[in-house]
Amino acid sequence: MIGYVTLGTNDIKRSAAFYDKLLAEIGAKRMMEQETFIVWGNSPTQAALSVTKPFDGNTATVGNGVMVALIVKEPAQVDRIYKKALELGAKDEGAAGPRGEGFYAGYFRDPDGNKLNVFCMT
Repeated sequence: MIGYVTLGTNDIKRSAAFYDKLLAEIGAKRMMEQETFIVWGNSPTQAALSVTKPFDGNTATVGNGVMVALIVKEPAQVDRIYKKALELGAKDEGAAGPRGEGFYAGYFRDPDGNKLNVFCMT
């Protein structure tokens, strides 16, 4: 159902460096880019993630209660990607681990403050 999620950034180069390395962990690559935005994905027919400088020229801000969830296949991937995010400068929002029956996730904020999680169903 979801085609793509877009996050605002005030520093496209910093975001590009962060997401190039983070999303490589799940095989995503840049699929489209221009001066003001970049889109990563695995396939044009699957959901994608993008960052952009706001179209209106105002400062990008974080949406309160907004979060992007990245699905992976197993807990070891959750652990690896969560750790990678922190190595790349993300801030911890909840260590990787079980979150109730059948759900394993780690939560973090990217360098612009956008909240993400990486999860799998177990």
